[in-house]
Formats: sequence, structure tokens, C-alpha cells
Amino acid sequence: MKKIELEIVALSHSITQTHSYAVVLGEVNGLRRLPIVIGGFEAQAIAVALEKMHPSRPLTHDLMKNFMNAFTIDLQEIIICDLQEGIFYSKLVCVSEHDTVEIDSRTSDALALAVRFGCPIYTYDNILENAGILMEDTGGSGKKKQPREAVAAETSSAHDDLKGLSLEELNTLLNEVLEQEDYIRAIAIRDEINSRKKNR
Repeated sequence: MKKIELEIVALSHSITQTHSYAVVLGEVNGLRRLPIVIGGFEAQAIAVALEKMHPSRPLTHDLMKNFMNAFTIDLQEIIICDLQEGIFYSKLVCVSEHDTVEIDSRTSDALALAVRFGCPIYTYDNILENAGILMEDTGGSGKKKQPREAVAAETSSAHDDLKGLSLEELNTLLNEVLEQEDYIRAIAIRDEINSRKKNR
């Protein structure tokens, strides 16, 4: 079966489920999108890696990467290989000096590791046909979106809340959420601070 390469194009709160997030994967050089609902912890893990943030202590996926590096195991690719009753199934394709091994994984964990290793994400056409959404071609340049532009860390109402705070209050809030390790909210606050500094 032919593999189709995907890239992460958005990460946001899920509209349908509270305390859930949606990661949206886009077909490379294509118009189909694959939205996948994931938990808050996994959304944070993906956001931290996309934003190149450095937590004071390694998160679980950072630990996994460090462990694999210590034993010279590389993550070659991840494949979203099956869809059953609305649940996506994935596998990690790991390569060592002597062997290639496929390991079963939750899709959210596989994506968090893929971002850390910088490895490609694949799926099959039948999964995109069944669960994908076809986006309209707006006649854009077709350039690959960078994760920084693509990550929507909070809902628009949360962004509106930030606009009412002073720069000093934003900096204080940023320190508080970093202490709580709420990296998704930290990204939204940091973006608001940066946009104000630019507009000075």
C-alpha cells in the first residue's frame, strides 16, 4: 500500500470535546486534512517540541528520545496504519545498527516523538479517504506551513482575555503558567507579548 506523507498543520482545542485537543495533519503537497482528537498532556508534549521550548525537566517524550539516543536507536518514521471505530492506530519504525523494529503506539505519542526526532509522518490513502477532510484550493503559493504559523494554542476567547492584560501582567502570568508546566497556554501568552513588543 502506498504511503502518504503528512505534516502537522494545526494544534487547537477540540470544539466537540471539553479538555481535549485536536491535532490536524495535512497531506504534503495535497489538500486533504486529517484531524485527530488527543489529550491535553499529549497536546502539550507536541506543542513544546514544535515551539522548541525547553522544560526545566524532561517530559515523558523527551525521556523516551534520550533513552533511544543513549542506545543508538533512531526513529525512522511513524505510520498511522489503521482506523477502527474512530480510533487511530500507529506504529513507530525504529532502526538500530542491526535491526528495524515496528512498535505499536498511540497516535498522539507517535506524533510527539516524530516532532522530537524530526522524522516523517505517514498514513495510507484509505485512512485519508475515510477520516480526512478535503480543503478547498485557495490558489495559494502551496508553500509548506511552518509549525510556528500553524499552532493555534488556545481558542479565540482566550486570546481576547490576554488582550485585556498589561505587558507586566502578561509577563507575570507567563511565569506562573511556566511554573505549572502549561506550555500550550504559555505559547499564547508569549505570542501576545511578542506582538505588543513589535507594535511599540
